[in-house]
Amino acid sequence: MADLTDRIALISGGARGIGGAISEAMCAAGAKVVISDLLQEGENKASELTDKGYDASFILHDVTIEAEWNKTVSYCSETYGGLDILVNNAGIYFPKTIEETSLEEWKQMFSVNVEGVFLGTKAAIPEIKKRSMERESSGSIINLSSVAGLVGSPNHGAYSATKGAVRLFTKSTALECAALEYNIRVNSIHPGVIDTKMGSQVVNTIMEETGSGDNEARAQVSELHPLGRFGKPEEIAQTAVFLASDDSSFITGTEFIVDGGLTAK
Repeated sequence: MADLTDRIALISGGARGIGGAISEAMCAAGAKVVISDLLQEGENKASELTDKGYDASFILHDVTIEAEWNKTVSYCSETYGGLDILVNNAGIYFPKTIEETSLEEWKQMFSVNVEGVFLGTKAAIPEIKKRSMERESSGSIINLSSVAGLVGSPNHGAYSATKGAVRLFTKSTALECAALEYNIRVNSIHPGVIDTKMGSQVVNTIMEETGSGDNEARAQVSELHPLGRFGKPEEIAQTAVFLASDDSSFITGTEFIVDGGLTAK
């Protein structure tokens, strides 16, 4: 298992779903973890992890506000002495046709899914490089994109646009950090449909569009993946742990597709 001993990690949207699984997996790998989220559930997640003997804490955080990012990164430094790993996981999802999508909805999607990643990266780089430039082990920024950032699909214009933006922002950030010799690696993860509340939104959309029941809709989503099932949050989490660790020390500027073969078709 990848080792994150003595690493300090910040996971946005870390209260539940993929973010919650990443928080727990990084703790299990030895990291000190700060969970940030707009959901107060994050406090329960941090308590759950500390009850297991892990070093975790929670801070309330709106990823669309630059001052809140600065406050959150400062909290990491004040509480744990720095920052080594940033996981830009917080995001929103809704399916709509382009004609039905309002400009306000478009802007909201970009505010959370793209501007949140930009603001987090901007705030975290100065703190991460303080530690990464003084040692061999690199800092790591991991951005959660989606298969929707790789291939198009109907009724997902706004969502796909945001996740495609995250993919290319990741590559540019990776090249910039390398050119500036910050010793920070930057990569993106592209999940298929994962068995979370967001994954349930996909199922609900199919139910609304086809009039099918829950079991039938879940079967349709499962069949989208050649492996024949939803992904598990823990499978994304282990990918994130790998990308945060020295096991991936020669990997930067790339996308990790964890989609059960969905985009291979």
